[in-house]
Amino acid sequence: MSLERTQGSCVAIRTLSPSSVSRCPHASASSSDDVTCGTPTWIGRGLTCVCFKRKGTYERICINLTPHQAKRLRRLRHRMKVYFDASRPDHQEALRALWSATYPGQELHGLISEQWKEMGWQGRDPSTDFRGAGFISLENLLFFAKTFSISFQLLLKKQRGKRAAWEYPFAVAGVNITFMIMQMLDLDASKPRTFVRAVFLQMLSENEWAFDLLYCVAFMVMDKQWLDRNATYMEFNDVLKSTRAQLEKELLMDDVLRIEDMPSYGLLC
Repeated sequence: MSLERTQGSCVAIRTLSPSSVSRCPHASASSSDDVTCGTPTWIGRGLTCVCFKRKGTYERICINLTPHQAKRLRRLRHRMKVYFDASRPDHQEALRALWSATYPGQELHGLISEQWKEMGWQGRDPSTDFRGAGFISLENLLFFAKTFSISFQLLLKKQRGKRAAWEYPFAVAGVNITFMIMQMLDLDASKPRTFVRAVFLQMLSENEWAFDLLYCVAFMVMDKQWLDRNATYMEFNDVLKSTRAQLEKELLMDDVLRIEDMPSYGLLC
């Protein structure tokens, strides 16, 4: 990854080490909004410069993906474009694996069964709920269940804090979280438009499972926000928005170079 230090124009490029991502001032601004400013500008071959306005100042980042980063980004993009197909044996097996990881020792009566409602799917056939985020949302749930089983079960069974009378459905919430992260990272865009994306690509280059780890953190943050707000089901979208804002804030912290460095990563167990 490359970054250019600049005062109004891109002038010098230096290569950053895998453990270092820095921010650089561009110019002063009167507004304090944390928003993307302007449109990406291409300067030079394969080099992308993007100007941002953060907390009243402009910052410009220039990214040139290494072959390693580009390969991992292509792989993640491919995962994001795979639709859940109930007729595919590997997708059926992944769904069975999710059940086994969620309810060890409990027999599943079928891929279409009333049992799925226990996990928080909307109906007897969970495949109908994957349309929004695709197969990767199932992969995310399965990763969470296998990697952080204690946290997964606590959220599934709503065992943390004082719960609302009308709770969010666990599995459907998970699909929505995947979709929210996909939108936040904007990985399908041909040109970088957010600093959050640039930071995440650096993390992805160091850990192929960065997206899945971020998903697990996001689920914990969402549940914490839910409890802090004493939210009910009708407020789920608001909670999801505040979850995204918290993730973006943490990803842009100077000392956060890996998903594991995010303060909210400590919520996982």
